[in-house]
Amino acid sequence: MQFKHPEILYFLFLLVIPILVHLFQLRRFQKEYFTNVRFLKELSMQTRKSSVIKKWLLLATRLLLLTFLIIAFAQPYFKAKDDNHKGNEMVILLDNSFSMQAKGNKGELLKRAVQDILENTPENQQFSLITNTNAWWDTDIKSIQKDLQNLKYSDASFRPDFLLTKAEAKNPHSGKDVVVITDAVNLDNKYISKFNSEAPVYFIVPEAENKANVAIDSIYISQVMDNFYEIKVDMEAFGDIENDIPISLYNGKSLSAKTLVKFDGNKKKSSTFTIPKKDFHGYVSINDNSLTYDNNYYFSISKPQKSNVIAIGDTAKNNFLSRIYTDDDFNFTSSELRSLDYNSLGKQDAIILNEIKDIPQALITTLKDFYAKGGNVVIIPASDSSLQNLNALMAAFGGNQFKSTNANERQITKIAFSHPLYATVFEKKTDNFQYPKVNTGFTLGGSALPVLSYDDQTPFLASISNKLGNVYVFTAAINKTNSNFQNSPLIVPTFYNMAQNSGKTGISAITIGENQSLLLDVLLSKDEVLTVKNETSDFIPMQQLLNNKVKLSFGDYPEEAGNFAVYKNDQNLKNISFNHARTESNLALQNKALADDFTEADSVATVYNDIKSERTADELWKWFIIGTLLFLLTELLIQKFVK
Repeated sequence: MQFKHPEILYFLFLLVIPILVHLFQLRRFQKEYFTNVRFLKELSMQTRKSSVIKKWLLLATRLLLLTFLIIAFAQPYFKAKDDNHKGNEMVILLDNSFSMQAKGNKGELLKRAVQDILENTPENQQFSLITNTNAWWDTDIKSIQKDLQNLKYSDASFRPDFLLTKAEAKNPHSGKDVVVITDAVNLDNKYISKFNSEAPVYFIVPEAENKANVAIDSIYISQVMDNFYEIKVDMEAFGDIENDIPISLYNGKSLSAKTLVKFDGNKKKSSTFTIPKKDFHGYVSINDNSLTYDNNYYFSISKPQKSNVIAIGDTAKNNFLSRIYTDDDFNFTSSELRSLDYNSLGKQDAIILNEIKDIPQALITTLKDFYAKGGNVVIIPASDSSLQNLNALMAAFGGNQFKSTNANERQITKIAFSHPLYATVFEKKTDNFQYPKVNTGFTLGGSALPVLSYDDQTPFLASISNKLGNVYVFTAAINKTNSNFQNSPLIVPTFYNMAQNSGKTGISAITIGENQSLLLDVLLSKDEVLTVKNETSDFIPMQQLLNNKVKLSFGDYPEEAGNFAVYKNDQNLKNISFNHARTESNLALQNKALADDFTEADSVATVYNDIKSERTADELWKWFIIGTLLFLLTELLIQKFVK
């Protein structure tokens, strides 16, 4: 037992006074003569004995009364169970990722969590609240009420370890009561390893009633016809989807087409739309009565522009390329090395080095700069090329090197179907095609991504990418003397797609947060900048001038998915679209068990009540006041009834 005012206990010494008064209170008895006291002797003895008992009872009662009264004023108490954390600051880590859009028994999980905080946080409670995207430090509930009510969902995954690090950096010398509010979707053990299980950490884990969800995963052009595009929409189902899912295609705000998709137990499903071969700036939408953030997929298609392609090498050897790069889709040029115009290379979208024996250093330097600015380079080595010269060229594009010559005949047996070159070429994987072959070639080492491989698993065609440009490297000459690859069905889609500029054709659909870039053919003056905007928002992306091009980097912008356009002043240069990554779509990835090592609560009110009960001292003064009153009553009863 401890005392708030222990100095008052010194008044206990005053108890000596009533003791002294009792011991030294001498009462003189006056003698009265009576004729015969024989009959009063026994009565006199009994009366004297009763008087002594009464005085001792009164003394004890008064001593106890004064003792209890003095102790009551000293305010005794028992120390609280969790008294060591009494000075902790309150930190609330609130998950506002897209999975919190799911509906629980009282509505959307995030909105219900916000309402819980607003209703049950005391007005005088100081706390810090941190979400995936925002932070409010040392505030109270009234100050952030409107901000919480307008809190938006974030595409960022909930990382409580990062958020706690922010709080500790803000106030490193203070203990913390941590309240984590999350649905635990995608929660990983490493994200909570920083938490101390012995410190006050509370987990509130709301659960969705319906964990079935359908997400639009991607959209791409599956087929290009003379006047139409065939658009394929890939969707993924999480959980059991029993009902048909309506899917709609919008160009701008106008409905272009609508159909139904039935999953029938399948987890992945595709739907196809046919649209005119012209500018398209819209989105595909589904309705699955679950998460809404992954129900829309925005995309743009610009009117096709011809790509500029130049093949450097012997004119006769370039003839097969002229049959692929026709005037309908390409501006194709064939040039001998000795007559090459270096100034024209910067205007190309793709440069093909077709079996050049000795590549000059000036051309290597030009190609390195061309690749860095987003161009595509195709390298076809000559059979008699030297390894030294080839590796000098490869050094401009990273650490990949040609190692040795292989004079054995090899078949090309493996296709990387998921590679961007072939992603839209094959409807399904196939192994029963006639394998092309080469007679002699080289072996390529390094981190280049195999696209086509020999039967010994070494690459025949590999790719290198810097997110803007691509380098495609063949490891063997493909002239008809050395290989029959020119007669293979693979020749047309391979070279056709290697020369395509994604900025001039194809779908524009950038994923927010993946730091993707865009190249635009535009000239800017020194003080000019490009702006990305739509009807509701705008932002200025990072931009880098590259001669007659501008490289745009978007980072984590925009904050919301949608259709946008790139503007130079008031001139619309290009329509682009942005979508959030589908990282929160699978609600079955809830890892609630990770909260078992901490204190689980069902609401913020429970947390505050628990903290209050654990840290409130057990006050005893009221019991001593009651004791004082009881002894006072006892004294009165003794005075009245004890004779």
